Amino acid sequence: MQRSIASLLTARLLVALLTLVIVSFVVFAATSILPGDVAEVLLGQAATPEAVKGLRTAMHLDDPALVRFGRWLFGLASGDLGVSYANRMPIAQLIGGRLLNSLKLAGVTALFAVPVALTLGITAAMWRGTWYDRVVSVLTIGVISVPEFMVATSAVLLFAVHLKWLPALSIARDVQGLGEMLRVYAMPVMTLAFVISAQMIRMTRAAVVEALDTPYAEMATLKGASRTRVVLRHALPNALGPIVNAVALSLSYLLGGVIIVETIFNYPGVAKLMVDAVATRDLPLIQTCAMIFCLVYLILITTADIIALLSNPRLR
Repeated sequence: MQRSIASLLTARLLVALLTLVIVSFVVFAATSILPGDVAEVLLGQAATPEAVKGLRTAMHLDDPALVRFGRWLFGLASGDLGVSYANRMPIAQLIGGRLLNSLKLAGVTALFAVPVALTLGITAAMWRGTWYDRVVSVLTIGVISVPEFMVATSAVLLFAVHLKWLPALSIARDVQGLGEMLRVYAMPVMTLAFVISAQMIRMTRAAVVEALDTPYAEMATLKGASRTRVVLRHALPNALGPIVNAVALSLSYLLGGVIIVETIFNYPGVAKLMVDAVATRDLPLIQTCAMIFCLVYLILITTADIIALLSNPRLR
């Protein structure tokens, strides 16, 4: 049994690694066909053709695509992220502080959104068919229907422009005290929480409802167990795999929402850095930022898959 579990876990990790290699090829190919010449963007419109050609040669942009891809992939594997075209600085140095800011934003959002979403999803399943369940379902559908850029814009207009409670821009600095942290992160976290909570609530509710409809849960109810005990002792442990997958999928939505949120609130994170890099055709920086997002997504999905595998004997 232990050998079979180990082989399954190894297979999952190998699949994740192969997926990462395929994604790296897709990212490199997608960034390579971006319109515009990097050398012309860096030198400006007044650059002569000779200067543009010389810069392309110096930056190895005229090398075959497979050669450039192999050089870039080998650098990533060895920890060398390369040098930014626009800033002429090591990409690791540019990303370091920005990545920490993005992780802070994602962490605060997860600490707020995950407990709230799981509580709403589990309680809605417990009181299925009641007015509480209907209210939660209607609010969830409403939240899913609203895109994150609209939530962010509405939050700025309401809390920053009209009420003047919160700053319109979220500058990640050394936060002194709880009050200042709430002011800095309130609107970005609120927007991202809207993005990830709705799907998490719906998937959690569906997983618990499915577990409550199983024979062992019905038998526990017939024996006189309370609704809370049936959910916590019987349904919830068996729904752990789908719930973990729901959390992982919902947190992965942060990867898309964080780009819009960091841009609107001018939050100095990796997504904002990636958007700025697209404007300057800074291909190594764009590729590295994209790979960071892909790596985080794969880590979340693979971790959820492994937890679901270990928690559910039927999957093994």
